[in-house]
This record gives sequence, C-alpha cells and structure tokens, in this order.
Amino acid sequence: MLLPRIVIAAVGVITAVGAVLADLVIPDLAAQHAFNPAWPPHAKFHDAQYVVMTVLLGALSLILIARRTPNMRGRLLCAAAILATPWLGMAGAMLFPGTATYDPEFAGQTLFVLGLHGQVFLAVVLLLALGGATVATLRVPAHRL
Repeated sequence: MLLPRIVIAAVGVITAVGAVLADLVIPDLAAQHAFNPAWPPHAKFHDAQYVVMTVLLGALSLILIARRTPNMRGRLLCAAAILATPWLGMAGAMLFPGTATYDPEFAGQTLFVLGLHGQVFLAVVLLLALGGATVATLRVPAHRL
C-alpha cells in the first residue's frame, strides 16, 4: 500500500519548501518575515533557524521513506514523527507569552482560513494528514508497505 508513503512524502516536500517560500521567496510573505525591517537581528536569526530546520527535517523524512527496507513501517512512522515536529512546534509557540501568528502591521494582509491564521490552518491539515498516514501504516500488514 503506497498511500501512507505518498502522504508522508507530500508532507515532507511541503515541510522542506514551505518555510523557504513563505519566509524568503514570496515577496509579500517574505516582507513579513526575513525581510521585515522591523524585526531585530535576533528575531531574523530564529526565523532563519526555523527555515533551515524545516528543510533538514523535510529532507531527512524523504530520505527515510525513499527506499524500501525490511523495516518500512518503522521508517514511515519515524518520518511522520520527524515531520510532525515543526508543525507541533508552531502550536506550542502560540502558548508562549507575547507571541502572535502575525505582526499587527500586517493584519490586513494576513490570510485566515476558517478563523485560523493560514499557517496554523496548514499545520492542522498537515498534522491530520500525518495522523491518517500513521494510522494507515499501523493497520497495513508490514509485508504490504
């Protein structure tokens, strides 16, 4: 059954390229992140750290699932856990005092989906996809993975 591998791989690609696009490439979004003149250097450092981390985690997960091995279930579950980390980290970051999902000067440009900041909505969708792929991986006989 390839579906869990496909879903986890898709989340891996989104994780690896998403922050690069949003924080560095797409001009309107990058202006709110890495190229925001109001951000102090230390905030930009942590943004860059997050971008590099998500590229590495996405790439690591794709390496784990790229090749069939006798322990494919373990590799898929490990890749799913690795990919869940930055998205769960986003949820955890919202619990810290003084944090926000967007800066007030960009309130009019911020996308909301079903009342959630667009990035938070994406995190929920990707975590649900990983959860579904994990359940499917656990239910499929190991010889069919």
